[in-house]
Amino acid sequence: MALTRIPAPAIADVREPNFRNILINGDMQIAQRATSTASITSSGYHTIDRWQTSITNLGTWTQSQDTDVPSGYGFAKSLKMDCTTADASPAAADALYIRQIIEGQNVQYLKYGTSSAQSLTVSFWVKAVKTGTNIVELYNNDAVKFISKSYTISSSNTWEKKTLTFAGDTGSGDGFDNDNAASLYLHFYFGSGTDYTSGTLNTSWVEASGNQTGRAVGQVNHADSTSNNFWITGIQLEAGSVATDFEVETFGQNLQRCLRYFQKTYDYATAPGTSTDQGKLEMSSTSEGGNNAIFSLSLKVPLRTTPTVTFYKSDGTLATWTYGRSGASGNASMTAYAGRYGQNYLIFYGGVGAGWIACNLAGHYTVSAEL
Repeated sequence: MALTRIPAPAIADVREPNFRNILINGDMQIAQRATSTASITSSGYHTIDRWQTSITNLGTWTQSQDTDVPSGYGFAKSLKMDCTTADASPAAADALYIRQIIEGQNVQYLKYGTSSAQSLTVSFWVKAVKTGTNIVELYNNDAVKFISKSYTISSSNTWEKKTLTFAGDTGSGDGFDNDNAASLYLHFYFGSGTDYTSGTLNTSWVEASGNQTGRAVGQVNHADSTSNNFWITGIQLEAGSVATDFEVETFGQNLQRCLRYFQKTYDYATAPGTSTDQGKLEMSSTSEGGNNAIFSLSLKVPLRTTPTVTFYKSDGTLATWTYGRSGASGNASMTAYAGRYGQNYLIFYGGVGAGWIACNLAGHYTVSAEL
């Protein structure tokens, strides 16, 4: 009898990204902190991972991870800015932009500070109620220099793709430090006062000192009406003068890269501070003579640097966990004691009210090592 060969099952073509995109989470897929935050008047990381909001007295905003995206290009999420309190007359020093900050050790190949410095091209999809001129800026934090480019939103409430190319910085000694600190910033402006707009736009690299007024010349004010919404997605920053197709990563690959900067015990879709037992840690230890139970916790991936740690009880109460020991239970005041962030663990302690006794502690935490 002839044997029939059964073909092996096909193996899916799953490819690793080659990291043409210098940015992380440019498709706005990852949002560990929250999917929507209202009443934003201060700077910080409010929703989408790796995208920081910088705001100085320019309206009040709701920021969200939205499902409004350009059709047919493979995007599922966008970052939305919704003006909820208008500011039609910005003061001189007012400004609003979102930005991503990049470690110096990740951009050494750009060869900044040499005659071979590479140009950078940013491409992105944008949609806004308000039309007109907008500004994108690169900032070299190590050399303290700026360069800006303008683009135009031509049609209200219409997705448009934009591409801008920035010259490399060939200034002697103006390279990026080879470390894990903040070196390269990418800014998308939404509005600014005359401290940023009263000069001539810095379309070439210039020293920050004396050139602040050229940072955002021509920028329209998206804060001038509560009808103004602004969406952005598919942001790619790459070496060279040609914009290539957006580099797709799987959700897991994208999340893994974001975890270097922010982690939490909560389930992915649960915002920190939510009242829930789901995902909380329960640790057994023995208290020392100072009534503190000391224990170590493993990180999901090594962090960029020693983090800021925030503790929550399972009911959402800040700075405490619950403890239990022989004859008593209560709330433990928690402290991040020490950590080897590059070797994947942290050491915490919590007060349990008695020394040299077996005990347990339970709660949630977040760790932030953002730039």
